[in-house]
Amino acid sequence: MHDVTTKNTVSALMNPSARGGVPPFMVMDVMAAAARIEANGGHVVHMEVGQPANPAPQAAIAAARAALERGRIDYTSALGIPSLRARIARYYRETHSRDVDPDRIVVTTGSSSGFILAFLSMFEPGDRVAVAIPGYPPYRHILTALGCEPVLIETHADSRHALTPEALLAAHRKTPLKGVLVASPANPTGTMMSREALSRLIEAAASEGIRFISDEIYHGLDYAFPAVSAVELSDNVVVINSFSKYFCMTGWRVGWMVVPETLARPIERLQQNLAISVPTLSQVAAEAAFDGRAEMDVVKHTYEDNRRLLIEGFPKAGLDRFLPADGAFYLYADISRFSADSFDFAKRMLEEARVAATPGVDFDPVHGRAFVRFCYSGSTDDTREAIARITRWLAR
Repeated sequence: MHDVTTKNTVSALMNPSARGGVPPFMVMDVMAAAARIEANGGHVVHMEVGQPANPAPQAAIAAARAALERGRIDYTSALGIPSLRARIARYYRETHSRDVDPDRIVVTTGSSSGFILAFLSMFEPGDRVAVAIPGYPPYRHILTALGCEPVLIETHADSRHALTPEALLAAHRKTPLKGVLVASPANPTGTMMSREALSRLIEAAASEGIRFISDEIYHGLDYAFPAVSAVELSDNVVVINSFSKYFCMTGWRVGWMVVPETLARPIERLQQNLAISVPTLSQVAAEAAFDGRAEMDVVKHTYEDNRRLLIEGFPKAGLDRFLPADGAFYLYADISRFSADSFDFAKRMLEEARVAATPGVDFDPVHGRAFVRFCYSGSTDDTREAIARITRWLAR
């Protein structure tokens, strides 16, 4: 009896906290299911994970190799290697005609740690932070894990599924908001905000003291018009970017933030304690990646071709309604004529057509059952094959 009691007591000590109760990032579960099919000899066309099929720029790989050959890979400054921060500042000058002090730039372990650092430095437990839906699930999951309250604001076709000042202020009047996070280009919709639309949203937030975070990790992958950075419009915003998407460096886990001067030191202290520094090898590669932009623009043209194939091919398969695909590498398609359950639809499409895509319930708990996200960052041959498989499957 004593042993049983002791065992139960020890077991209770290891019960997880409520923070671990956030929903799974469903796309990773789809990826795992696809891997099981492949382990048994099946061939799956992957359109589930937002991951480029191409490798990092050759300049980045060469720089990392050279750093390894030199030997020691040491800690860096918590804010990042100074030369990398200076190179990022140069990027804003060259691309956005905006001078940004390198002291306002923080190198992060991918954009994911950027969100954590932003939320920790800007909000207190219980603060309400607005996010648009459909939207990237970890926004709300990270906020929840940190004790904040994500406020989901629906977007609509009349605003091209972008958050509007009117919708933001309506939510704020209902119960005050402390922050808002927007993405342009957005995941999963591919929607982009014009300069005027982004400026109006930033101004509306500032007028009510709502802190503004701009997710710009898909910058560089714009097709409808050039992406506008929030740093062009205000110094009192936090911008989060990454080398993962445009530079094809997902597994290198390196990104950056541009922050107001008042947040630089608090974020530095957080980084010192949470991570000490970002992996040095990834930072070295990231700095060199800027020299590979011509190479990455060729990859971008592949995405444009894939986007065109889907926009032309999906309607012939019956998937004739999808949200604007201005940028990024996603098509968010309405599947309601075929199913009322996007999770079941995606599951059957994987099992029967061998095409992996992500159910919309991952991105939108309100209307996501009617949508599936297709990522077109793979090869053009795979995109053609996916269209053919889906067309045959839906015609059965």
